[in-house]
Amino acid sequence: MMVTITPAQILAYFASMFCIRRFFFLLGLLLCQEVAAQVYTGVGGPITDNGVANFYPQQITTLTPSVLDSAHGLVSVCIRLTHTYDGDLDVQLISPNGNAVTLFSGIGADGDNFTNTCLTHQSSINILNGSAPFTGSFSPEDNLGNVNNGSDGNGLWKLRILDTYPGADTGELLQWSLTFGAHAALPMGIDSTKLPIVQIFTNGQTIENEPKISANLQIRHKGNGGWNRPTDPPNAYNGFIGIEIRGSFSASLPQKPYGFETRTETGANLDSALLGMPKENDWILLSTYNDKTFVRNSLASNIFQQMGHYAPRSRFCEVLLNQNYKGIYLLMEKIKRDTKRVNLAKLDTNENTGDDVTGGYIIKVDYHDASNSWLSSFHPVDHPSFNVYFVFHQPDAFTISGPQKQYIATYLNSLETALYSSTFSHPTQGYRAFLDVPSFIDYFLVNELSRNNDGFKKSYYFHKDKASNGGLLRSGPVWDFDWAWKNINECSIFSATNGSGWAYKVNNCNPDNNSPGWAVRLLQDSTFANQLHCRYAQLRTSILDTLNLFHYLDSVQVLVNEAQERHYRKWPILGINVGTPEVGSQPLTYAGEITKLKSWIKKRLVWLDANMPGHCIQTLQNGIVHPGQLSLYPNPTNQTLWIESDLEIKRLDWYSATGKAVRSETPHLKSVRFDLADLPQGIYHLQCRLENGLVVNRRMVKL
Repeated sequence: MMVTITPAQILAYFASMFCIRRFFFLLGLLLCQEVAAQVYTGVGGPITDNGVANFYPQQITTLTPSVLDSAHGLVSVCIRLTHTYDGDLDVQLISPNGNAVTLFSGIGADGDNFTNTCLTHQSSINILNGSAPFTGSFSPEDNLGNVNNGSDGNGLWKLRILDTYPGADTGELLQWSLTFGAHAALPMGIDSTKLPIVQIFTNGQTIENEPKISANLQIRHKGNGGWNRPTDPPNAYNGFIGIEIRGSFSASLPQKPYGFETRTETGANLDSALLGMPKENDWILLSTYNDKTFVRNSLASNIFQQMGHYAPRSRFCEVLLNQNYKGIYLLMEKIKRDTKRVNLAKLDTNENTGDDVTGGYIIKVDYHDASNSWLSSFHPVDHPSFNVYFVFHQPDAFTISGPQKQYIATYLNSLETALYSSTFSHPTQGYRAFLDVPSFIDYFLVNELSRNNDGFKKSYYFHKDKASNGGLLRSGPVWDFDWAWKNINECSIFSATNGSGWAYKVNNCNPDNNSPGWAVRLLQDSTFANQLHCRYAQLRTSILDTLNLFHYLDSVQVLVNEAQERHYRKWPILGINVGTPEVGSQPLTYAGEITKLKSWIKKRLVWLDANMPGHCIQTLQNGIVHPGQLSLYPNPTNQTLWIESDLEIKRLDWYSATGKAVRSETPHLKSVRFDLADLPQGIYHLQCRLENGLVVNRRMVKL
């Protein structure tokens, strides 16, 4: 079949071919333009080891297009540096508009160097999973997309490197580069949350360890279960603050903790009631990177508060630093003297004699130096070669007067003189003339329940009011539990997986800061040990009841359940051993972390039930000691029951609520532990026959 082609058709064919070729030519140009990366290479320099941040500048003037967004933005940062202890380094990238992105911080432990290390959102391997010298591509700890927020990419970029542990290791930045291209990451933020939104604006400044910088703070919180959005008006606070990085180990981690004070525009202190907490001007934003449950600190504070003592109040929140999402934090009260915090008489610098000088003081055992502490005249009773230092907290070392320093040092010396004397247990001549026993017992119980390795060697607070207000040294408030409630690879005391071990014996572990070891000596007094035992037995039926503790964990899990998903997108550390070196596997989900903590608490309580020092013979109904009567604890219980008496228990019969006999024992002991795992739930009547023939009846509830 013959096909006739007209001249017009021939012209149309060549015209269409020209258009197609031109289309593909233009498409190729566009594709080439899209994939063409713009790389800017900078130079480095020495990494100083004096605790001062190093800044390595790179001026960019030819970036095209200059607006940073997902179509064209920062896609990678590559670094070559030498250093003899990678874990000391905190490395940030700062954009021309002052936006800071943490590339990595506190990783690599004692490994050396970062060799051809590239940080890019296109890598599926987080740098937390890498190891020295971190050769290859990794996703950074922070989101590179935070700089791709529509700002101008031309200008002065800076790489900031801080050696967080001065005086030991050195290094050098050899080279670093920035790559801009297509398909860049965007900032991570908050659409909506039921937690309060705390947003800090640094106005182009970098928050340092010291001193505080002036910044702005906005807090948004609707309350009553309402959803909060960054676009809402700041209704809970909108004003000025001074802010700095705080903490020691926690400050080396990627999610930084902050201390801040609310201020007027002129910089004066401004007492403010934040999120329903009493008015004050000193606050803490406590990071949760080292606590994947978010609950360890607030749980300990909640227990101490229920015991009847002050502990810092806190509120869960989500934090934005400028426009950068930083995750879930605890907004907390700072420990200080105040009628709504540590309620002590105010101590002015001119109060140097009589009753005035006797209070109020807050001191602590903590990291110290020659300027802020004094050396105890005594050594721990079980470690006579250890030196112990006491740190001035309030008044601090820079405001306390000479007579006040002399008074509080003399008071503690008198206390320790009595404590280590042969008459230390005497009710009026021994340690009881100087310290408040109930507060020391409750502090002991909170820190032992959580097996808090820090609770007896650092962040260990004491406070003392004026003599006219009682004047005894009290233990507390409790503080710093992110290394607690878990098994950690630090001495057998804290690594035991069966719930065993005493935290107050931390000096056996060659600690980084010595404990005064007072608990060791106090427990040599049988009266103190018996009081401790009775208090524990009482609390196990209420505050320290297993279900009561679990109820608090459940309430926090519900509160943060939506926010935790966002937090772990920001900090993808589930399943990874970061921060505290934990023993055992790491759960892959937040729910798994809560389940793991519950299992730990359950084991710990079983061990404490069986090993609490002392002996208790008081009835739990009225707290009065009656010879020949019993104490049962915990009650209610779901697994273990202890029965104690000052007389030998000859026979014990168990009856159900209907009167049916279900068990019978003849222990011939004064203290008996019963395993109730096989006993059905319900109410039971116990009939106990003692050695003097007395029959005592009790009721017990099996959960």
